[in-house]
Amino acid sequence: MIAGDMPEKDAKIVPVILSGGSGTRLWPVSRKSFPKQFWPLMSERTMLVETAQRADSAQFAGPIVVTNQEHRFVVAEQLREAGIKNVKILLEPQGRNSAPAIVAAALLALQADPEALLWVMAADSAIGDLTALNAAVAKGAAAAIRGFFVTFGMHPTTAETGYGYISQGDPLEGLEGVFGVDRFIEKPNAGRAAELLTAGKNFWNSGMFMFTAKVLLAEAERYAPEVLQAVKGAMDSRVSDLDFVRLGSAAFASSPDISIDYAIAEKTEKAVVVPANIGWSDVGSWTTLSDISPKDAHGNVMLGDVIIEDSSNNYARSDGVLTALLGVRDLVVVTTQDAVLVAHKNESQNVKKIVERLKKAGRPEADSHNRTYRPWGFYESLIKGDRFQVKRIVVWPGGKLSLQKHFHRSEHWVVVAGCASVTCDAEVQLINENESIYLPLGAIHRMENPGKIPLTVIEVQSGPYLGEDDIIRFEDTYGRS
Repeated sequence: MIAGDMPEKDAKIVPVILSGGSGTRLWPVSRKSFPKQFWPLMSERTMLVETAQRADSAQFAGPIVVTNQEHRFVVAEQLREAGIKNVKILLEPQGRNSAPAIVAAALLALQADPEALLWVMAADSAIGDLTALNAAVAKGAAAAIRGFFVTFGMHPTTAETGYGYISQGDPLEGLEGVFGVDRFIEKPNAGRAAELLTAGKNFWNSGMFMFTAKVLLAEAERYAPEVLQAVKGAMDSRVSDLDFVRLGSAAFASSPDISIDYAIAEKTEKAVVVPANIGWSDVGSWTTLSDISPKDAHGNVMLGDVIIEDSSNNYARSDGVLTALLGVRDLVVVTTQDAVLVAHKNESQNVKKIVERLKKAGRPEADSHNRTYRPWGFYESLIKGDRFQVKRIVVWPGGKLSLQKHFHRSEHWVVVAGCASVTCDAEVQLINENESIYLPLGAIHRMENPGKIPLTVIEVQSGPYLGEDDIIRFEDTYGRS
C-alpha cells in the first residue's frame, strides 16, 4: 500500500452528501421531480434529513450537499427545518455521475480547509446501527488521515445481485479494522453472488468513502484528468446564489459521465476497506424497503390509509385514497394521488421497466408528481378539463410567487386558509379567508403570504392553453427566469 503524508493538523470531518439520484425502482413515490431521498420512507424524517443528522455533531463540519438545480429549494428547506447548520449546497447543472460531483465537493472543501477530510455518502441509504457506524467512521478517518482512499464494505446478509462487492485483502499495520482491497467485483449473477457470500471476506460496496480532499484530487489528476479539468473549469466559473453554489454549466457538461468507482476507486493503489456491520441498505426497491420496515403479525407492512384482511407478507402504502388488500400475499401495492403500482415482490427490481414504458408513451407520471414543489410552497392539480383547470396552491409564510403574466389564461383565486397579499397590475390588495380576486388575461400579478400560517388558495384557470410554460416573469425573489 502507498499512503501520503499525515495532515499537519486535526481537521473536522466534512460530510459530503450526494443527492442527485431519481430512484425509479421506488416509483410511483420516487420520481425525477421528487425522488426518494426527499420522502419519509423509514421514519417521520426524510432520507436526506436522516443522512444529514448522522453527521450532525461537534466532530463534523457543516455538510456539503451535491444536488441538481431543480431540487435546490427542497434540499435547503428540509435541512433548515431539521436544524442542520452551515450547509453548503453545490448545484450540478446536469447529472454527470458521482466522480464529477465528489471532485467538485473536494475542490469546494479545500478552499475552506487545506486539510479537509471528506466523508462521502449517498442521501438515500438506510443505516440501522448508528453506534457501529460511528465506530466504522472513526476507523476510516484514521486511515484517510494517513493518505488512504477508504471504502466501506457492508457485511452481506444475502446473495445480493444488485450490489458490487469488495474483496478484503491483508490487514494494515497500525490501523485496526482496516484492510487492503484485494479486488472490486462487478454486480454478480445469482450463482456468483452465492459463492461470494459463502467464501467470506467479500463485502457489499456501499458507495461510502473517506479521504482527504488532497488525496482525492491527486488521484483524480492521475486516473481521471478529464474529470478534474472539467470540474475545475466549472468551479472557476461558479456563481454564488443565496445559499447555493452553482457550477459553471458548459465546463461541467464537458466532464465524462463516470462513477467514482470506475474513475478512481478501482484503479488507485491507495484503496483500503473498512468492513462494517451497520444495518445498511441502499433502499433500492420496494422489496428491500419492506424487508427493513416494521411488520404486523402476518408480515404485512402498512403505511397510510390501508386496510388488509386475510393477507400476508405484503407491502402496502397509500399516499392517496383508501387502499384495501384481501386474500393476497407477497405483493407490493403503492397508491399515490395519480398512480397505483401492484407488483409481486419478486418483480420489484423491474419497476423501472414500467417507468421506461411511461416515458416512451410521453406520460408525465413517469417523472412528475401531481404535486409540484416550488421555493415558495407547492401546487397540485385537482381537476383538469377542456379550457379550464382547478389547482390548490399552498404558500409558506413569507413566500411569494414571481411577478408574472400569462398570454393565454385568466385566473380566479379563492383564499380558503390564511391571508394573501395580491398584486394585480398597479393595485395591491389583502385577500382574507373566504374572499376572492379575479386576474384577467394579461394582468401583471403576484401572490404573497404575509402571515404566520400557510396560505391555501384554490385557483381556477380558464383559457385555450393552460401549460406551465405560459409564464412571463418580471421579478422573482428566487432567481428564476
